[in-house]
Amino acid sequence: MEAVNTRRDRTRLPAAQRRRQILDVATRLIGEGGFWALSMQDVADACGLTVPGLLHHVGSKDGLLLAVLDHRDAEDFRSLAEQLGLGADATGWPRDISLAEACEALVRRNATQPEIVRLFSVLQAESLAPGHPAAAYFAARQERVLAEFTAMVSGRVPDPASLARQVVAAMDGLQIQWLRDPDGTDLVAEWQAAAARLFAGL
Repeated sequence: MEAVNTRRDRTRLPAAQRRRQILDVATRLIGEGGFWALSMQDVADACGLTVPGLLHHVGSKDGLLLAVLDHRDAEDFRSLAEQLGLGADATGWPRDISLAEACEALVRRNATQPEIVRLFSVLQAESLAPGHPAAAYFAARQERVLAEFTAMVSGRVPDPASLARQVVAAMDGLQIQWLRDPDGTDLVAEWQAAAARLFAGL
């Protein structure tokens, strides 16, 4: 009886294209089951690679996770820069954009990509566990976002740091409710109602 060849034909892709494929697959799988449930074999299979071939591109499972997060941050900022009319070389929020405008752009962007919002929500919760490979990433990200938001309302409210924390909490909370009930929750409309209260008087 002839043996069945179970090895799939593997298409060779340019390194940059292969890496993008790996990041897209990993993003989807982490968003569905979280980092702890992520199987490097599943990522490799979905990309038509062996596990050693996958590791050649990402180094390790932890390295893959951090690459996914960095890639998504870069993609999100690029999209926001286009939406707000910023230059391609922009690296942060310009001084003439208000926190209300920045948050509106963020929420509108997130409303178009529930799978990415799910990815970040799952990982943000998981990263509270000691030893999670994304713990430092999310701690630094939170510190950076709060600092940026605080600076954008500094001198305009009595406690800008407190307002920044409330804004982040409202955005995160509404996004979780939207992920649980996307048909019954209009993320943009709910954020606009919350923002009217948070930014009243600004």
